[in-house]
Amino acid sequence: MRRLVFRAQHAGKRVGVVPTMGALHAGHLSLVDAARDDCDLVVTTIFVNPTQFGSGEDFESYPRDLAADADLLAPHGCDYLFAPTSSEVYPDGYATTLDVGPVAHPFEGKHRPEHFAGVATVVLKLLHMVPADVACFGKKDYQQTLVVQRMVTDLNVPTALRICPTIREADGLAMSSRNAYLTSTERHQAAGLHASLQLAKKMTGAGERDAGVLTQAVKAHLERLGGIQVDYLAFVRAGTIDEVAMLDGPTVALLAAHVGKARLIDNLEIEG
Repeated sequence: MRRLVFRAQHAGKRVGVVPTMGALHAGHLSLVDAARDDCDLVVTTIFVNPTQFGSGEDFESYPRDLAADADLLAPHGCDYLFAPTSSEVYPDGYATTLDVGPVAHPFEGKHRPEHFAGVATVVLKLLHMVPADVACFGKKDYQQTLVVQRMVTDLNVPTALRICPTIREADGLAMSSRNAYLTSTERHQAAGLHASLQLAKKMTGAGERDAGVLTQAVKAHLERLGGIQVDYLAFVRAGTIDEVAMLDGPTVALLAAHVGKARLIDNLEIEG
C-alpha cells in the first residue's frame, strides 16, 4: 500500500485517504466523494480498531461486512480499499500508544478513558501505512477531529486534514454505523438528539446566551421524548473543547446519549 502511494505521488498525483471502521453509510461515502474531488487517487481504509473500545463496549458486535463495503465504494471512485488485519496493525509485543493531552480528557475522554489514545495511535499508524497528501474526517466526531489535528500538528505528520460536514438522515439524525442497533421506536427517539440541538440554536438566535438556560431546555426536551440517557451536554468555544458559560462567539453544542443499545454522539455549530 505504501509503495502504491509513493509511486502515485512520484508521478505527480495527489493522494487522499478516508480512514473508517467499515459498516459504511452515506456519511462515509461523502468523505470518499470529498477526497475524490480533491485528489487523483483515493484510498479508503477499513479497520475495526480494538484499542479504541473500552471494556464492555461493542467491539465484538460492531457491524462488519467487507464485501458490502467494497460494493458501496466502487461507484464513488475509490481506487483502493485497504483492510489490514489486527496483527498487521498491532504486531506481537506492541506496546506504544499516544497521549495527545488535554484535548482528549473531557467529554468522550471522561466517559471512554482509553478511547482517544486508541484513536490517535491507529490514525497515526494508518497515515504511516497510507502516507496520503490529504485525510478526510467528518464533523460528527467533533472532539475526535481536534484530537487528530493535535496529533498531526504535534508530530509533524505531513498529511493535511480535511474536515467535512455531518451527513444526516431526513429527520436530522446524524448517520452512524451504530444507528443499526436502534429499534423502530428507538430510531424515532434518536431523531430527538438533533432536534434538541436545533432548539438550542433557535433559542440562541432569539437572544439567549446563558449556556445553563440552554442546557436545561435541551435536557427537558430530551426527557419529554423518553428513552434517552444523556452522558453529557456541553457548549464549547468553536475549535476547542473549552466550555463556555455565556455564548459570546462561535460555539458548538456537544451531545452524547444512550438510546437503547446505541451510544450516539452529535454536535451543532451555534453562532453566539
